Amino acid sequence: MKQTLTNLQQLMKSQSIEYAWITTPDNINYFSGFLSDPHERLTALYVTQDNAALIVPNMEVEDAHNASNITTYGYSDTEDAFLIAKLNIHFPDNAMLYIEEEHVTVKREKALINTFKASELVSIDQIIKDMRNIKTADEINILKQAAEYADQALQIGVDNLKVGVTEKEVAQALEAEILKIEGISGMSFSTTVLFGDHAASPHGTPGNRQLQNDEYVLFDLGVIYNGYCSDITRTIQFGNPPTFHQEIHAIVTEANNRAIQGVKPGVKVSDIDALARDYITEKGYGEAFPHRLGHGLGITVHEFPDISSANEDTLKPGMCFTIEPGIYLHGEIGVRVEDDILVTEDGYEVLTGFRK
Repeated sequence: MKQTLTNLQQLMKSQSIEYAWITTPDNINYFSGFLSDPHERLTALYVTQDNAALIVPNMEVEDAHNASNITTYGYSDTEDAFLIAKLNIHFPDNAMLYIEEEHVTVKREKALINTFKASELVSIDQIIKDMRNIKTADEINILKQAAEYADQALQIGVDNLKVGVTEKEVAQALEAEILKIEGISGMSFSTTVLFGDHAASPHGTPGNRQLQNDEYVLFDLGVIYNGYCSDITRTIQFGNPPTFHQEIHAIVTEANNRAIQGVKPGVKVSDIDALARDYITEKGYGEAFPHRLGHGLGITVHEFPDISSANEDTLKPGMCFTIEPGIYLHGEIGVRVEDDILVTEDGYEVLTGFRK
C-alpha cells in the first residue's frame, strides 16, 4: 500500500471521516499507483479508515491490481458500475460519504445517493489538495530529476535552432529526442516553441514561422518522469536582438529572480506574486503581464496551490511550484522566464538550472 494512502487513512481517523469515494484519475494514481484514462467509464477508489478498494472497468482489473495491490472489482460495459460497487464494498445505508465535488457530475451524484443510500455527500477536495501540496522525500527526488530532464530537453531545442527552421520542427525534434530516455512517459504538455513576435501570445502554438537572425525564441516545456511533471520556460537570444528586446528580457529575468529570492516558509503566496508584479509595473509594463505568477507542480503540471495575488496562504516546506513572470507586447516580442521551486525548511531550492 502506498504511503500516501496510509497517510489519508490516518487523517480520516483523526477527522472522524469513515468513507471516501475518490474518482479523479490523478488522485486515484496518487493514492494507489494506478493511472488510467477511463473516458466515460467510472473508475473509483473507495477508502475507509482501515481498507481500500478499486472499482474499474473489467478490461483494467488486472492492470489496476498489479499497479496498486489493492482489492479490485470490475464491471462490464452493460452493468451498472455503482450497483457493482455497492454489492462488493461495505457502505452502510444513511452514512456520510466524502467525495470530490469538483469532479463528480450531477448524474453520478444522483447515482451515489440512489444506489449507496448516502445520507450526505461532503467534499474531500481541500483535504486532498492539502495532502498533495506538501511533497514527500520520494516525490521531491523525482521532481528534481524531472526538472533536470526539462533542462536537457531545453538544450536539445536550443541545439536545433538555425536560420530557416520552423517552430514546429524544433518542437518535434526536441520531443522525439527527450522521449527516448527511460522513465519519461511523455511531455507535461504540448511543447511550446515561438519565434520573435509570435511569442507575444502567452499560449501560442508552434507553427510554420521560420527562425530569423537576431530575435528571441521562447521555449515552454516539461517532461513527465516516473509520474511527476516538470515545467520550464526560457526566452533564448538567437543572434543579437534589438536593444529594446534585450531590455524587456532583462526586466522579466530580474522579476523572476526577485520572486524566487523571496521564497521561504511563512511568506504569503500573494507577497511572492507582488515581488515580480510590482517590479514589472514599476518598469512600465504591468498591463503586459496578464497572468498569475505560477502554479503548483506535482503529478499534474498545474495543481494546487495557485501562485497569485489572490492567494493569502503561506508557504510551507515541501511545497513545489513554478515562478514564471512575463511581458507580452503584441506584434513585437514576448518574454517569459520560468523555474520550478521547492520550499525548504529555511528558504528555497531552484530545481531547474538552465541558463537565463
